[in-house]
Amino acid sequence: MMAPYYRDTWVEVDLDAIESNVQNMINYLPDKTQLMAVVKANGYGHGAVEVAETALASGADWLAVAFLDEAVELRLAGIEAPILVLGRARPEDVLTAVKYHISLTVYQAEWLEEAMRFYKKNDPVFLHLKLDTGMGRLGIRDEQSLSRFARKLKEDNRFVLEGVYTHFATADEDDESYFNEQYQRFKTGLSWLKKENINPNMIHCGNSAASLKHPDKMFNLVRFGISMYGLSPSPSMREKLPFQLKEAFSLYACLTHVKKVEPDEAISYGATYRTSSYEWIGTVGIGYADGWRRELSGQHNQVIVNGERCPVVGRICMDQLMCRLNSEVPVGTKVTLIGSDQDERITIDEIAELLETINYEVPCMINERVPRIYLKNKEIIKIKNPLIKGIRL
Repeated sequence: MMAPYYRDTWVEVDLDAIESNVQNMINYLPDKTQLMAVVKANGYGHGAVEVAETALASGADWLAVAFLDEAVELRLAGIEAPILVLGRARPEDVLTAVKYHISLTVYQAEWLEEAMRFYKKNDPVFLHLKLDTGMGRLGIRDEQSLSRFARKLKEDNRFVLEGVYTHFATADEDDESYFNEQYQRFKTGLSWLKKENINPNMIHCGNSAASLKHPDKMFNLVRFGISMYGLSPSPSMREKLPFQLKEAFSLYACLTHVKKVEPDEAISYGATYRTSSYEWIGTVGIGYADGWRRELSGQHNQVIVNGERCPVVGRICMDQLMCRLNSEVPVGTKVTLIGSDQDERITIDEIAELLETINYEVPCMINERVPRIYLKNKEIIKIKNPLIKGIRL
């Protein structure tokens, strides 16, 4: 059967790697600590539904997303596990959250007041209160604001506070002074809630970094994000991880044209690269419109062909790039941009360093123009191409 995509560029997602990372994290955590798999941003570019299903089958208890739309996507895919929206949902959309049994983040009394005005049903609305302990995004920051929120919450028993949480700004850094300051602020916020006789069941503060470094401080739930995908939260943590992470994301394309180019010939826009001698130049079917950013133009030894590193030459185009081959190879030969080929490997961290960014951004930047192939036990179990809505084997 033909695959449901018509170009030789694709992502491979190793679901066994995600399973291993989730199970290792669960085994590492103290007993009765639940795991929330963070699948926002289309599962960090891996595929939200596929990652969510794998994480839940591997022992995760909760899922987390950024927006209500992402949560609804999971429900429409048949996922029934608890889901928390980490970002803002509009107060007028509370009915949608209730319809799909989705928990929402609340971070100010004003939001709660508006939601109470909009919501006309009697079914419970489940909320997690966010405390801003120093991240500076969403969250209640002081006792007076929390007291006002608590008074408003007690006015309407349809709104149920099932959780409270915060987020750390520097948990992945070696210097833990600000982490410790935020941690103490969180504990103070919990004491404010206790004074208001509010005792939510779920208390969570740990992202991947905090959970890996301080599992005993993470209360009864951790939010497992970047490391579920096999990536270290920061370069400084890479050599200090308590267990081996398995990277799940690989990116491949194929040579669409191979030609022998004479000396002093220009390659690509702007003629920024000229051949120094007779060179074999390969054209590869991926470009910045797929998310392979133009800043990667001209990077030394940045792709792998037949187990050998090759440099990208000239500027990356919208749909194509060129590389200098070590010898003539056939059209259709696989080109590795992220992943392994024989004894060579290009990691997401390596690409992040070239782009002077963090590894989180790299899989997220590869967009839906690139089909995803999902592997289990090294066998293809699903091919997903949103461009033509095709999901077949």
